[in-house]
Amino acid sequence: NLTEAIRNGVYPVGNESQIEDSNWDFSNSFFFAGTVVSTIGYGTLHPKTAGGQIFCVFFALFGIPLNIVFLHRVGKMLSLLCKKLGKFLYEKGMRKKKIKFLTLLFFLATGILVFLCLPSLFFQMTEGWSYSEGIYFAFITLSTIGFGDYVVGKQPGRNYFSYYRTLVAIWILFGLAWIALLFNL
Repeated sequence: NLTEAIRNGVYPVGNESQIEDSNWDFSNSFFFAGTVVSTIGYGTLHPKTAGGQIFCVFFALFGIPLNIVFLHRVGKMLSLLCKKLGKFLYEKGMRKKKIKFLTLLFFLATGILVFLCLPSLFFQMTEGWSYSEGIYFAFITLSTIGFGDYVVGKQPGRNYFSYYRTLVAIWILFGLAWIALLFNL
């Protein structure tokens, strides 16, 4: 009975189920869906039933290609910004080689600030991690390595705002789009 209860998500040690009513609230579900379609897969939240696992397979079969299309579209939109910046610099008399370098440098620096440095401060405050742990988590996540040694919203005894993991899932999607832009550039 104990083994069956653990397989179904009941954790008898410390009675963690009283802390969190369900692992499958909206925020966790959104986070799970984002990690599936982005192929990160931390491994901390996963379907435990055969039906849930089969659904996850089909969800991933359709979701991963759709996510790639989404990332490609967002990357193209960001590329348009890049072209506008290049056109502006060209009109100011800069050479094309220098424009390409400056554009890449601008989007690289902006992305590092927006998707690595600032979120790491946010994780430091929200999760209680050190800044370097926040950088590590951000990089491991956006590179889709996803070891699972650091996962947001899972620190015992910490109170998180209700849509914290949803916000992180959105950050992941746009961070992946930024990486796609860098590959395009």
